[in-house]
Amino acid sequence: MDRPWARVPSWVGAAVRPELNGAIDEIITVVRAEVPDYTRPLTGRFGSRITEGVSVALSQFVDLLGRDEALTDTRVYRALGQLEHREGRTLAALQSAYQVGSRLLWRRLGASATARQLPPEVIFALAEALFTYIEQLSAASVAGWAAEESSRAGSLQTRRHALVELLSRNPPAPAAEVEQAAAAANWPVPPRLAALAVTDVVEVAARIPSAIGADLDPVGLALVPVVDRTGWVERVRAGIGNRRAVLGPVVEAGEAHRSIARARAAWPLHAAKGLGDVDRLVRTDEHLLALLLAGEPELARDLRTRALAPLDGLPAGAGARAEETLRAWLDAHGDVTATAGALHVHPQTVRYRLAQLRDTFGGALDDPLARLELAIALRSPPPATPS
Repeated sequence: MDRPWARVPSWVGAAVRPELNGAIDEIITVVRAEVPDYTRPLTGRFGSRITEGVSVALSQFVDLLGRDEALTDTRVYRALGQLEHREGRTLAALQSAYQVGSRLLWRRLGASATARQLPPEVIFALAEALFTYIEQLSAASVAGWAAEESSRAGSLQTRRHALVELLSRNPPAPAAEVEQAAAAANWPVPPRLAALAVTDVVEVAARIPSAIGADLDPVGLALVPVVDRTGWVERVRAGIGNRRAVLGPVVEAGEAHRSIARARAAWPLHAAKGLGDVDRLVRTDEHLLALLLAGEPELARDLRTRALAPLDGLPAGAGARAEETLRAWLDAHGDVTATAGALHVHPQTVRYRLAQLRDTFGGALDDPLARLELAIALRSPPPATPS
């Protein structure tokens, strides 16, 4: 880091010290007059920090002149940045104060008898040293403000994480406990909400109005207030960007655990493209059968094995073709023309295949319950192939 004060002769410090020491009160007065946020009385932490900041800055600057040393002790100015954050202000006022103070100090030095006796090259070096020094003090305040912001954001996110975990409990936590956790998380629990399973959940939640997120295992969960009929879904789409995500059902706040559990259950299916790959955002309400089958995989496998057992005796190619035809026919509600269109074959070919299916399944194709079981079985995942 540049140390322009090292290029100022050491004897200059002793020469300008009286001038700088006499400028402390004037700097504070001018800063309070020109920076609106600092017009209040110099009392409490605010007053002591500002007074200390000006006096330490001037004394430390004089001590650095003529020395090839880095500015290492910036604790006072880092603390000033932290104080600004804690009192709810941005850094604008403090940055203005630095600018006002440095301009006043340079005007005062330039007008002094001491400065008029200095060689031009020393005056230029002194100006560069002063403004570089003030820049480094300002940078320390920025770092202090940013550290406070990071700490507070991290603490707030921790409390929001705890709130999401609390709302995921089943049976639900007592209302008083939820209210206390919500107040600590600075998140008013909405009357209705939906859970969103998505990666990079904290970043996504920040993009969705009034949502909060928690980075849980195996996937992050956001809670999204539902304040209108359809607009909230579009805001979710905008928030997730190109990520895959799952929306649980809209529920009352007291049943948040239902939406959370549903979104969690659907996430691995969607991640594996088991809910279709048409849309990056899926809603569990539109995939209840797939979730039901995934929730009882052993039962779903048994149903598939029993319902489709008549196909086992067919050759491999014929069995696959028969299964494809049966699925298309059931999806078309028995409409031969629609089935032919889905399979890209002639309707007569469908009639021929259906005749074979009736021979294979007997009366099952005319029994409503048997057809329902076949439709469900065809939507169940096939058994894994032994490796």
